[in-house]
Amino acid sequence: MNPQPQRFVSRLTRETLALVLAGGRGSRLKQLTLWRAKPAVPFGGKFRIIDFPLSNCINSGIRRVAILTQYKAHSLIQHVQRGWSFLRGEFGEFIELLPAQQRIETSWYAGTADAVYQNLDILRQHNPSYVLILAGDHIYKMDYGQMIAQHVESGADMTVGCLEVPKADASGFGVMGVDADGRVTSFEEKPDDPATIPGSSTHSLASMGIYVFNRAFLFEQLIKDADDTFSSHDFGKDIIPRIIEKNRVMAYPFRDEAGQRQGYWRDVGTIDSYWKSNLELIGVTPELNLYDSEWPIWTYQEQLPPAKFVFDDDDRRGMAIDSMVSGGCIISGSRVRHSLLFSSVEVNACSEVENSVVLPGVKVGEECTVRNAVIDKGCEIPAGTEIGVDDEADARDYYVSPQGVRVVTPEMLGQARHHVR
Repeated sequence: MNPQPQRFVSRLTRETLALVLAGGRGSRLKQLTLWRAKPAVPFGGKFRIIDFPLSNCINSGIRRVAILTQYKAHSLIQHVQRGWSFLRGEFGEFIELLPAQQRIETSWYAGTADAVYQNLDILRQHNPSYVLILAGDHIYKMDYGQMIAQHVESGADMTVGCLEVPKADASGFGVMGVDADGRVTSFEEKPDDPATIPGSSTHSLASMGIYVFNRAFLFEQLIKDADDTFSSHDFGKDIIPRIIEKNRVMAYPFRDEAGQRQGYWRDVGTIDSYWKSNLELIGVTPELNLYDSEWPIWTYQEQLPPAKFVFDDDDRRGMAIDSMVSGGCIISGSRVRHSLLFSSVEVNACSEVENSVVLPGVKVGEECTVRNAVIDKGCEIPAGTEIGVDDEADARDYYVSPQGVRVVTPEMLGQARHHVR
């Protein structure tokens, strides 16, 4: 598809309402989602996961956004209220929070489609021409305007954003079959034996969980789905497979700005993928460029002093090598190597942090060793603690991922948020 004129795309984005589905727990992130929803998990040194789809909306010219929340949403709601309240209501711009509030049923959201259905009255009030449905828990930069333009140009009832993934990994996605024109001919959610792309035996076409609907068509399908007592009320499991035969459902391949190769996209849904994706950002030229002024990632900006590195003695030198260190951090006579430190982290004398992701407000005591770890927000690591040194001890005291990443939370250190005497 040839890029559409900017004026045309701008008109389409102004007529679009984005719905960000942000109610999931993200149980594969283990203890990191014990007290927060997955979209609220910190990422990239100063952001939250939800900042990426929200920034995509703002940068794409979509200024009408609703966030659907459910599981342990307090920190997510707080973050959105603090960092995303800059839109101007008098210009018809907004980011609304739509918690599960039993508007229609006496139950919570039963699935992705049901979450949208339970807010149909609010969608009708906003009266968009197009509805863009997004997952709130993926890391990527994408111009939604081009996807909406293709949706309109192709005459689609629904368009699905998609990626090419290795067949071995495709069983974790909704997998599509398409014809030569890009029309979706089959769709199966998390299949045991994924279908492959025509002409390839090694790759499959996977849904990104990004959908564009014509307003009237979406409302019609949601009502049909709600009346189906056998439905699980999910877009991938129920609605898409049901509509592809009689309706025009198109695939939108996600490409980079030049349109030459697949765009950067990460599902940070496991501890290993979360740890790896964070540390990828440290590279000299990472695929995800956080320093791109033309496509900034917006977030809540805490008022913090600059990071500080103190002491320059041979046996006590504060330094960070091949790392990212956020504001408010103090590296005091210690060494940080190939790690990502979020805001207000303290690493005290003669300690070493390596290959680790350290979330906000962590305090590492003196003479500690922390390797190959994710340290959760607010942990206070006692002096002399060794993490990532003794596999057997770590497996007893912390969570250890299949690839050996240690997850440490306040509860594991006896610093429980509840039941404190």
